[in-house]
Amino acid sequence: MLDVCLLGTGGMMPLPYRWLTSLMMRYNGHNVLIDCGEGTQIAMKEKGWSPNPIDIMCFTHYHADHISGLPGMLLTMGNAERKEPLLMIGPKGLERVVSALRVIAPELPFEIKFIELTEPSQTIEFEDFKLEAFRVNHNVICYGYNLVINRIGKFQVDKAMALGLDRTYWSKLQKGESVEVDGKVYTQDMVLGEARKGLKVTYTTDTRPTASIVEHAKDADLFICEGMYGEPDKLQKAKEYKHMTFYEAAQMAKDAQVKEMWLTHYSPSLLKPEEYMKDVKAIFPNSIAAKDGRTVELRFEEE
Repeated sequence: MLDVCLLGTGGMMPLPYRWLTSLMMRYNGHNVLIDCGEGTQIAMKEKGWSPNPIDIMCFTHYHADHISGLPGMLLTMGNAERKEPLLMIGPKGLERVVSALRVIAPELPFEIKFIELTEPSQTIEFEDFKLEAFRVNHNVICYGYNLVINRIGKFQVDKAMALGLDRTYWSKLQKGESVEVDGKVYTQDMVLGEARKGLKVTYTTDTRPTASIVEHAKDADLFICEGMYGEPDKLQKAKEYKHMTFYEAAQMAKDAQVKEMWLTHYSPSLLKPEEYMKDVKAIFPNSIAAKDGRTVELRFEEE
């Protein structure tokens, strides 16, 4: 099960009823935060989640509304006597930007490790999931992210028995280890069925529509996408400032054949995003004008 919470849905500046865009996901003991604008800690507190277990932070880009909440977040984690290392992932310059912000949070009881993104697309593998970063089209270097959980096939007892493998070897093969018996090597793929459907969440914000977004969001279980403007007459403004309209986001969701799309990163002038959803749903019916704290538990198909 993958827990997904869109902590805040605002762009540019926080409002009394809308914190800045930030996303938190929890899976199998891992806690991933994407972006950390002003107010992220409050949004997290309102949700009842804690920053202390966060082991991975990703940043789309270094505009203030996506990273200005970081110093306070680090201080909170440090005051909780956290000792475990924290991994940060973001565009080139990440360590320099974080070091500058840490002038007001200089002493932390834990190590920060950095992965700086330099390629149009990069994949960071973890033990049981992966993060795919892909460049989008904003007025500074900016990335979108996929969190992907792949699932291997089920262990096939009949295959193991047909190979003559004793039960004492089955556990090792299930864990991905190879075993050698009488000079012959047996590997996991020899005793598994077909790979099962996993889970995929795509998050992208501060960008114009791109073919790369559609490609990376293909078949996502959840597509969280910027919808800076709902007003139809704001298309030219969206183009000028490298942002996106609701309708452009919906078209990408349709083209990528995602299961569901949440809109986020609203302009401060956009008071009631839901008023524009009729026309959005005409393009992609399973669209939602997300509000702060929107949460879903994504489960594997057989669960």
